[in-house]
Amino acid sequence: MKPIRWIPFLLAALLGAEHAAAQYQSQPTEESRKLPPGSAAERKARMSARANGVSYTKRFDLSGLPHYVPEEKPAGKLRVYGNNYVGDAPLGRWWKEAFEKVQPGIQIEYFLPSAAIAIPGLYFGLADVGINHDPSFYDSLGHLRLKGYEPVGFSAFTGSYDYVGWQNNLVIIVNKDNPLSKITLQQLDGIFGSARDGGWVGTTWHPELSRGPERDIRKWDQLGLTGEWADKRISVHGYSLRYATAIEFSNKVLQASDKWNGDLHAYGNYRRPDGTTYLEADQVIDYVRKDPAAIGYVRFHQGLPKEIKVLALARTSAGPYVEYGLETVQNRSYPLWGDQSLWISVKPGTRIDPKTREFVRFVLSREAQELVQRDGKYLPLTAEAARAELRKLDQFTGANP
Repeated sequence: MKPIRWIPFLLAALLGAEHAAAQYQSQPTEESRKLPPGSAAERKARMSARANGVSYTKRFDLSGLPHYVPEEKPAGKLRVYGNNYVGDAPLGRWWKEAFEKVQPGIQIEYFLPSAAIAIPGLYFGLADVGINHDPSFYDSLGHLRLKGYEPVGFSAFTGSYDYVGWQNNLVIIVNKDNPLSKITLQQLDGIFGSARDGGWVGTTWHPELSRGPERDIRKWDQLGLTGEWADKRISVHGYSLRYATAIEFSNKVLQASDKWNGDLHAYGNYRRPDGTTYLEADQVIDYVRKDPAAIGYVRFHQGLPKEIKVLALARTSAGPYVEYGLETVQNRSYPLWGDQSLWISVKPGTRIDPKTREFVRFVLSREAQELVQRDGKYLPLTAEAARAELRKLDQFTGANP
């Protein structure tokens, strides 16, 4: 039995209301306390044990993914900026070793202190590839202003099921006493959002994404609950709107709108007097577990308290409603799955640099995705997802899909 996996659950049992699975994974260590809080070095020291850990041991069938066969043999440095979790874990090193073995003329040069530098690295001409989730509005706008077009992304792997930091995916939680068991994304828009005059797709405003106040959902009877629940007002909880998690939720649920429910309780991490950090997710969980009328969104981790229930999700009332699970996240049938992508600068109608193209093709291959699975934190792409990304890549090569 691996201590890194069972200690958090032992602590959870001992501490009760404290969500030790998340706390243990994110609290300062003896080494990290010596470094500037929030710096790349401090985060690396704090997460070092977890970066080498394994979250899942299930082996997904990757036989349908295409093998990597070089189509060109370019030479030179390939500069990869962004996501520190790829570099902190063995995955980045394994990708570099495997790729350079079949492409000996290319030398990968990593600079992975934070996903925050991925897109700026591209538009300042410092990087060939950025590893990041969806760019923020100003990431895309900065690229557009300096390059004349927005960056292009290729999904590299799916976020983790339960491993804090490795983009563990979003779930909707309610109190265990709430009779609700499932919900749609449209209903979540009504609960967490508000009337809006449009929404964003990248840096383009779309007025057709507007909706009126008649679709606001503020009481539980609007979701079909009866009896004592009928007149109860919904208490709404989530992340501070400055966090990427809140932006991701808005992009997927609120049509990328900034019009949230005015009663939203939004939380941010803060340091307690004893030096430990009270995570925003644990604040959401603590409020929902205490209030039967509450609902919240958080990134899933193991060790949720028994007072919490995770809802099944569907895109529309037509279904299907999908439970959150390792398989449903990996195969992307769960509606709120998330991923990390390889972002590149390529002008529409032009050809991608051969070094970059070959690296993207490699990451979308069975060989690279088997390394994602071996690393055991992020989830590997399905064959369907990989082939969809390869078809997108072909749009910039002149090759047939």
